[in-house]
Amino acid sequence: MDMNETVHYVKASTRYKREHKIDYGKERIEILYEDRDIAVINKPSGLLSVPYPGSKARTAVEVLEKIMRKKGTYSDVHRPFVVHRLDRDTSGIMMFALNERVQRKIMASWHTMVTDRLYRAVAENPKYKGDELPDFGLIDSPIAQNAYHVGYVPKGTDKAASVAARTHFKVVFRGQTHTLFELSLDTGKKNQIRAHLSANKYPLAGDENYRARSDPFHRLALHARTLAFVHPVTGEKMSFEIPEPEEWVQYVKKGDRNPETPVWRAERPARNDSFGENMQETSRSYRRKLKKMDFISRGKSRNLH
Repeated sequence: MDMNETVHYVKASTRYKREHKIDYGKERIEILYEDRDIAVINKPSGLLSVPYPGSKARTAVEVLEKIMRKKGTYSDVHRPFVVHRLDRDTSGIMMFALNERVQRKIMASWHTMVTDRLYRAVAENPKYKGDELPDFGLIDSPIAQNAYHVGYVPKGTDKAASVAARTHFKVVFRGQTHTLFELSLDTGKKNQIRAHLSANKYPLAGDENYRARSDPFHRLALHARTLAFVHPVTGEKMSFEIPEPEEWVQYVKKGDRNPETPVWRAERPARNDSFGENMQETSRSYRRKLKKMDFISRGKSRNLH
């Protein structure tokens, strides 16, 4: 193999979705509401909210733009503008501004105009009963990001690079192996719910980045269920709700003592010794990087390799 050739490994989870997810790369959005100033949509799991540098994947904002173009309502001044985001594998309700003036108004008043924003999540139970969270409460732990832009709750000196984050939680149903949570955010940091629950020994089902042991739905079990707000222009009180899949509740109630091994744990990229010294140097460099990481970051970094 040419040593100058760039080798790209496709994650086992991505390969599985390409082969088995019916709408992979062709996910559709559902428009729940649209007027001259805002649009509210239901975003499916697997669809990016907005583009990021270097990505060519479809996004919710792109799909909404195409729908507006077909309807003849799109223009340079009347088009989707981002006001918040959902993780790629999180499904649920999103809002877009449809002009820059409204975008600025929404972003300046987000915490006062949004009156209710609820998520539902299925999380794996802790291994030990003593680690269980109460029926409701607040997780008030800072969030930092590792080298791969994955949020985590830092320890020790790492806290200096973190930002405040607050997540309210309520147990909807506590099953034998999994728990259905309802959550709301005082702050909207990247990966906040996933990092906060994982740090409390409740990784979300299907969460590859946070060491989940189960993947019953072949997707991240996180759903933005409710969004209520005061319309930024009319002042009307508006509320939208899309329930999480019914199978989530049934799964939690039934329990799963013998979950299938997630595909990303069952499969690891094969190492090719023909890479020779360059590969060995990459490995040494990676080990040196790991030594400088805290325990949580180190674990996440290994999961990503």
